[in-house]
Amino acid sequence: MTAVIGRSSCWWLHIPLLPGSPRRLCPPAVVRGGQGPKHGQQCLQVPGPGVRGLQGGLTRRSSQASGGGSSPNSSANTGVINNYLEASEPLSWEPRLSRMHFHDNQRKVDYVLVYHYRKRGAHPGHGSPGHSLAIVSSGETGKDPDAGAAGDIELGPFDALEEERKEQREEFEHNLVEAGLELEKDLESKSQGSIFVRIHAPWQVLAREAEFLKIKVPTKKTYVIKSEGSIAKTFNKILQKLSAPLKPRVPEHSNNRMKNLSYPFSREKMYLYNIQDKDTFFDNATRSRIVHEILKRTTCSRANNMMGINSLIANNIYEAAYPLHDGECDSPGDDVNDRKLLYQEWARYRVFYKFQPIDLIRKYFGEKIGLYFAWLGLYTSFLIPSSVIGVIVFLYGCATIEEDIPSKEMCDQQNAFTMCPLCDKSCDYWNLSSACGTAQASHLFDNPATVVFSIFMALWTTMFLENWKRLQMRLGYFWDLTGIEEEEEHSRPEYEAKVREKMRRESGKSLVQKLGTGGTEDEDDADKLTWKDRLPGYLMNFASILFMIALTFSIVFGVIVYRITTAAALSLNKATRSNVRVTVTATAVIINLVVILILDEIYGAVAKWLTKIEVPKTEQTFEERLILKAFLLKFVNAYSPIFYVAFFKGRFVGRPGSYVYVFDGYRMEECAPGGCLMELCIQLSIIMLGKQLIQNNIFEIGVPKLKKLFRKMKDETEPGAADSACSKHPKQWDLDYSLEPYTGLTPEYMEMIIQFGFVTLFVASFPLAPVFALLNNVIEVRLDAKKFVKELRRPDAVRTKDIGIWFDILSGIGKFSVIINAFVIAVTSDFIPRLVYQYSYSHNGTLHGFVNHTLSFFNVSQLKEGTQPENSQFDQEVQFCRFKDYREPPWAPNPYEFSKQYWSVLSARLAFVIIFQNLVMFLSVLVDWMIPDIPTDISDQIKSEKSLFVDSFLKEEHEKLRLMEQPAWRGRGPSRRSGRSPAASLVPSGWSQPGSSASSGSQHTSV
Repeated sequence: MTAVIGRSSCWWLHIPLLPGSPRRLCPPAVVRGGQGPKHGQQCLQVPGPGVRGLQGGLTRRSSQASGGGSSPNSSANTGVINNYLEASEPLSWEPRLSRMHFHDNQRKVDYVLVYHYRKRGAHPGHGSPGHSLAIVSSGETGKDPDAGAAGDIELGPFDALEEERKEQREEFEHNLVEAGLELEKDLESKSQGSIFVRIHAPWQVLAREAEFLKIKVPTKKTYVIKSEGSIAKTFNKILQKLSAPLKPRVPEHSNNRMKNLSYPFSREKMYLYNIQDKDTFFDNATRSRIVHEILKRTTCSRANNMMGINSLIANNIYEAAYPLHDGECDSPGDDVNDRKLLYQEWARYRVFYKFQPIDLIRKYFGEKIGLYFAWLGLYTSFLIPSSVIGVIVFLYGCATIEEDIPSKEMCDQQNAFTMCPLCDKSCDYWNLSSACGTAQASHLFDNPATVVFSIFMALWTTMFLENWKRLQMRLGYFWDLTGIEEEEEHSRPEYEAKVREKMRRESGKSLVQKLGTGGTEDEDDADKLTWKDRLPGYLMNFASILFMIALTFSIVFGVIVYRITTAAALSLNKATRSNVRVTVTATAVIINLVVILILDEIYGAVAKWLTKIEVPKTEQTFEERLILKAFLLKFVNAYSPIFYVAFFKGRFVGRPGSYVYVFDGYRMEECAPGGCLMELCIQLSIIMLGKQLIQNNIFEIGVPKLKKLFRKMKDETEPGAADSACSKHPKQWDLDYSLEPYTGLTPEYMEMIIQFGFVTLFVASFPLAPVFALLNNVIEVRLDAKKFVKELRRPDAVRTKDIGIWFDILSGIGKFSVIINAFVIAVTSDFIPRLVYQYSYSHNGTLHGFVNHTLSFFNVSQLKEGTQPENSQFDQEVQFCRFKDYREPPWAPNPYEFSKQYWSVLSARLAFVIIFQNLVMFLSVLVDWMIPDIPTDISDQIKSEKSLFVDSFLKEEHEKLRLMEQPAWRGRGPSRRSGRSPAASLVPSGWSQPGSSASSGSQHTSV
């Protein structure tokens, strides 16, 4: 059973009285003039919001008592549209013809509000107390007269809170009606349950708000989009034919040759637009956006003057608010809607090879979500060339592994490099040839091609960002986002609560104190939060972020201690001694991965809590500060173990006879004989793949399904659940309510930004990172698509011109990646030491003798007491052992000091970092300069569109002036005699009359 709430200035709304049992609603009757309820029909007179004292009181009147209609004074101002209940009709629960309309099957549901109610005295697990609410209209509650009085049941604390919330909802809904919206809601027929308030925006409200929001809509004026040159046109045709199988079968408008001239909606210029059907002129996303704007600015005085639906939801007055999906996405039958089309052509894994229908995504979800998927699609497509180059670099390393001279020297057993023990006492001397496999594996990623690939990836980052700016401008042109103004944002509920709390504190001051403290400035600051009010929050943020970063470093240090102690323990056992390095590395990386996954969830919640403490004023400010905090914490969390292996491991070991110890008897860990680059590659690959497989995919698939299952189980076990008739024929608002609420795009962007860091920051150590990112993103696009289409409630359409702060983060990562890769090549790899040896110390200009050059001598007799190998099984007596470092030999004047080669290599490394960084930055700036931010054709089209605007309106004004100067105009006077308004008489030829359903070619020749 429903009641429809319309706009009315009278106090009494005539609504048919419900008989003893609920009945099916018949088509609506419009209360206009003297029309009223049909003869013989019983009505309820429900007091409007102005009569608070009569709340809950109902008077049963017949049509004779009411005179068969309304009084002239009240009926003249009434525009209420009510659904009448025929008392003579039999009880029926037949489904409506449409699950997205009011009961009249004509007015579309544009938005839904949900709240949970519990009747007075009804506690969980108990039935109805014996009385029920009959009908709700215009925010007032009518009680069945046959039921007991309100005083029969004592009010408990929860009942008082429920009554207060009910009054706040009534006032808010009345204010919505005053704003012109039409409401329909269910009867509270059970002891407790959820009520859906359906909202419909009539044409007058849509037109008024569209003009207020300056929503651009297409006009009748069309123009031809400028075509490319002959060569580009031919190439484009060939490309279109080749890519035809990859295109989704959805209507696209970005590639059409014709475009409608768009203009902000204006009720005074409705003849500009081709309004053939007022119900479909604004699409569903625009209609819901308009209603949402009204909901955001509507106030509720009973709720401490809270503004907007978000404040009411935050205070549990309403439970949810959302627009409806366009039907079911997997329903059988031939009926096709945008949601079903998106599901079939975009949100299924079997269409992973197809392009994304970006225009349809934008139409259905709005510009903000459309830009996200456009960015994700461009990023994924740009990963294809980088993946190809990365595979080529990897294959080059595989092909040249047999030709690598340092690897051959390490694997040659005739060289017999006797290495110093890796640990005290239990470790023996060992031959360098035993590390042959590690040396060969390191060559796969530590070769000259990785340097070229690092330069390529730096330029790739710049080209990707530049192409995104171009695509953003192109989409902005086709989506009519050029020249849109920033929408005024409303304050967040938490901010309003803080301001009210501050005002209550300020109101405690005496008038003398206020005058003495400065008067005007204090009054200006009383209704807003200053930096003094936010100072405790800022200090808490600063201290908490420092603590979280220190916690991350402490965990990394804990993993280091685990590696050191585990390696020492495994070295004591002969059976595990040979696989110490592999075992320790693998287990430590897995521990790092698990810690990163756990801390990611914790840091996300902490970042949100810290942002709430700051009390940002608007949602945009809140989102930007949350993004910065979450990115900082998650960046440190994800990359700290990798930074340690890349730049710190093996740098503070010391030398034989003078090792650095962490604890008593535990030496700092060293890099493998082939360097730390191979271990860095292992660390990077496992963390990257683990995050993508576990966090990004399993969590995104499994967690929403579990939440949906728990919600379903809760609804089934809840008292007063939906009856069998509703469960057999669920409405769209019921289906959407069971979906997960939309929480924003921050998790989606954050996931891809962290991946972007893995692809760019350490690409010199792992050229296959773009390949794994590409494979993940092919699945990620469809996974996100399925989530938005099938698993989430429909988000509110938000207009925006760009991706906001995320672009700045991407640009910062791109610049930071140049520095990181320069240090990885210079410090972590052996690229610079090999160049220095080949061109400064080699006798024949080759790398022969490079391994011997990098190993220093140590006299084993100088080992500290108690650190010598016990029961050495080495084949020969050892006098000198070798260790990897550039130090003077024992027979030199300054034994074990850094040699000249060390300072030569160090200066070469620093020089390489400077040269590499400046060269890549210069090339990046050059690429940025060569690629314009705005495509030339789009720039030309924007200019031509502006000139078309000017020409069209000048022509219109000249036509008006010509009509006004005609003698017939002067002699005719007002046009009321012809039945036309003066505004309609001023419509120039070539435009249709406002509200007319004529086509764009219709003309008005009579004046």
